[in-house]
Amino acid sequence: MNVRRLIPTAALAGAVALGATALTACSGAGAAGSKDGKVGVTASFYPMQFLAEQIGKDHVKVDSLTKPGVEPHDLEITPKQTAQLGEADVVVYLKSLQPAVDKAVAQSGVKNIVDAATLTGLEVHGSSGHDHATEEGHAEGEGHDHGHGEAGQDPHVWLDPAKYAEIAKGVGAALEKADPGHAADYRKNTDELVGRLTALDTEFKDGLQNTASRTFITTHSAFGYLAERYGLDQEAISGVDPESEPSPARMKELQGLAKQENVSTVFFETLASDKTARTLAADTGLKTDVLDPLEGITDKSQGADYFEVMRSNLKNLQKALGAK
Repeated sequence: MNVRRLIPTAALAGAVALGATALTACSGAGAAGSKDGKVGVTASFYPMQFLAEQIGKDHVKVDSLTKPGVEPHDLEITPKQTAQLGEADVVVYLKSLQPAVDKAVAQSGVKNIVDAATLTGLEVHGSSGHDHATEEGHAEGEGHDHGHGEAGQDPHVWLDPAKYAEIAKGVGAALEKADPGHAADYRKNTDELVGRLTALDTEFKDGLQNTASRTFITTHSAFGYLAERYGLDQEAISGVDPESEPSPARMKELQGLAKQENVSTVFFETLASDKTARTLAADTGLKTDVLDPLEGITDKSQGADYFEVMRSNLKNLQKALGAK
């Protein structure tokens, strides 16, 4: 784990103290969003925010700790955000993705905390998705590129629509518990969202069933779950940290792999530098394209929400892999 992602202990303690002061100053006025009768939900980053908004709809007011354009891995918690976290009715986050958030949530005192990592099986992925883990989530080999979670577990579960649907069910159940008066609406919205995610899963299965190549190269190893779900091999230039520099040996290895596996394209993403992807592409005569890990939506995203960006990813994968 790159140390720049971790906030100093003293700073965190100060932030938590300030948050507690701010919460006390509210004098029991209620949670964020409660003035207009809505459930106040604080989400750690976009995929969690999207679920809360889709399931909660008009009954919730959702705030995200990670603002658009900020790389979630690099998030540092401000005192204001800590206060916001402490006032929420419900917190939805993904433990192990953002260490600063994990610490702040643990000290927030919020009653309804949803950890998405507990709602689906996390797996250990190496550079090639389905070679390193089983469907049950037990590693068969060592995931050499990851420093997240327990034993290097990969946190990027939202890029597998089937796993994301499992998380959606857990978020729906948490909103029902926090706001039982609107339980029927939350259940209905959850069912609708799960239905759309199931349909998206089918689109990916059908769209990637017959391709000339099964291997894709990407900037950082965010796509292990997607690769495993649809029988592809992910080869990442760097590990989970999209800003880490690959070794010359890794670049040489990828050049050889590109020739061997009939790879046509090197993928980069919207929130991180495309320098290494373009360097590798230039050295190997490959094309470049976008494969978005959906850690945030900006005006550079190829779509306005999760479903649009995922369908754009599918189209770009089909083109790169030579879908028939």
